[in-house]
Amino acid sequence: MKQRISARFVAAGAAIVLALTACSSSPPAMLKADGVERVSAEGSAYPAEFAQLRASARMLGAALLADGGNAGNGNVVSSPGSLLIALALLRAGASGPTAAEMDSVLGLPAEHRDEALNALLASLETFDGDPGSVDEKNPPRRPVLHTANGLFVDKGEPTGEGYLQSLARFYGTGVYPVDFQDEAATKPAIDAWVNQNTGGRIKRGPAKYDRRDTFSVLNAVYFASAWKVPFDPADTADLPFTTPDGGQVSVPTMSGVQDLAFAQSAGWQAAELPYAEGFVMRLVLPDAGASMPGPQEAADAALALDAAAPAPVQIFLPRWDHKNDFELRKVFTDLGLQEMLHTETDFNAIQRGLKIQAAGQSATITVAEKGTVAAAVTQINARAVSGVAATTVIHFDRPFQYEIIHAETGLPLFMGRVSDPRSS
Repeated sequence: MKQRISARFVAAGAAIVLALTACSSSPPAMLKADGVERVSAEGSAYPAEFAQLRASARMLGAALLADGGNAGNGNVVSSPGSLLIALALLRAGASGPTAAEMDSVLGLPAEHRDEALNALLASLETFDGDPGSVDEKNPPRRPVLHTANGLFVDKGEPTGEGYLQSLARFYGTGVYPVDFQDEAATKPAIDAWVNQNTGGRIKRGPAKYDRRDTFSVLNAVYFASAWKVPFDPADTADLPFTTPDGGQVSVPTMSGVQDLAFAQSAGWQAAELPYAEGFVMRLVLPDAGASMPGPQEAADAALALDAAAPAPVQIFLPRWDHKNDFELRKVFTDLGLQEMLHTETDFNAIQRGLKIQAAGQSATITVAEKGTVAAAVTQINARAVSGVAATTVIHFDRPFQYEIIHAETGLPLFMGRVSDPRSS
């Protein structure tokens, strides 16, 4: 029997209470479609769709790495997982040529897209926790992976009931009605949401605030975990690292012998460094003088590592602490999402005449002896307008690429490049 969504909204049960550190404003209670509950979903029902979502995230990650963000020093940290989820929330309200373009360019599942994303998010939620409770100097043995969706809508602009139904049914969320004209109240509320859901690692929304906007969708991802086998700080030493220009610098480098999945092929070596539970860091090291791996090489490395049995590997890995900001409209243009950027009609299911105005992502990562802490926020703003030897040695002493992978789904949550560990 088809459920009827009334014009009324009801407050979400267990609305998130924001612990505000730097401002006194917070969003109003989340409002959801009346009477619609999130459906239960199992990832095992969507193996083909999961493969497509992984491929989509990898493609987005490659686009973010190619863009490079604002660091300007060759170091990149990004979150293809966060970008994929934010775009999926937008796609849930798309129609016409824009929907077709997003499906084609992003490689989204032709069927059961929202159902598969629901199952994927449910799998990630196994490790949900409060970022504010994490002691980042001592990452937890039980990993914390917190994902959150924040949809802010202008209370003077009606939000489509069908869209609200999709948000409730497949994403377990609703919207925060705010007054975008009241920048003094709404911008601090959005920034407080970002701060809360990234454990304070990111303080504000990455897309430029504009009082004329009527819609803003955000996704936050926070990850913290100890390594399965921590590095001994006594073994950390300053060792040479070759920068992209061929020069050498001395950087603090961790080292140890662990049983790791290892693979190599023409042009690269790769290893997987496991966290205490449920996640791995996948590291790909190009041969000396070779270029960074492209999407195909990264996919080949992933397949080879999946098939590799753990064996003793002596690993040398520098510490790093990096951050990046991305202007996503440029990334979307490079991907070919022209309809999505310019339509004034295909997001009518969200709001009448909605057009994308700004989009951004901020990401941070800290990698050290005890583990890893990383966070990212993606924001899209819119406006309503009319085989291995006994002991292998792998020495990450030159630029390399990395990913943080959720083991159950294979989703790349973070992806980055280290060109100079000294630079932020």
